[in-house]
Amino acid sequence: MLPSGNRMRRRDEFTSAVRRGRRAGRPTVVLHLLRPSDPGPSDTGPSAVGSAGAGTAGTGSAGAGTSGTGPAGDAPPLVGFIVARTVGDAVTRNRVRRRLRHRLRDHLHRLPRGSLLVVRANPAAGAARDDELAADVESALDRLLRPASKGRK
Repeated sequence: MLPSGNRMRRRDEFTSAVRRGRRAGRPTVVLHLLRPSDPGPSDTGPSAVGSAGAGTAGTGSAGAGTSGTGPAGDAPPLVGFIVARTVGDAVTRNRVRRRLRHRLRDHLHRLPRGSLLVVRANPAAGAARDDELAADVESALDRLLRPASKGRK
């Protein structure tokens, strides 16, 4: 299990990671990683503020930056999971979420401090074997943690 301090719960954190983070897709999962050093599309546009708005400015909450423009650099990395109904019934979705949490626990030390990681399960994750799921998570995470090549973000 992930420590409770590393779980992402706020909608604006999920939105920031999915919209502005790097993406790596595999047959069973898609990972979105937003590092604190990743530049956003623009720091003044509406997408930079997102749903954080003025209500959370200055609150100093862990995860998102206090200005709502991205993750804080000194906070621990946060991980969130999206497991849609297309994966299966409630029992299957919860099992997939537990399996993914277990897999990510071993990789938390690799994530940069203050980063946001969203793990989205594809429908194939419901029927995937444990070794398949582990290989897809590790492969996608390796791709996200590699330095970006010159033509890609």
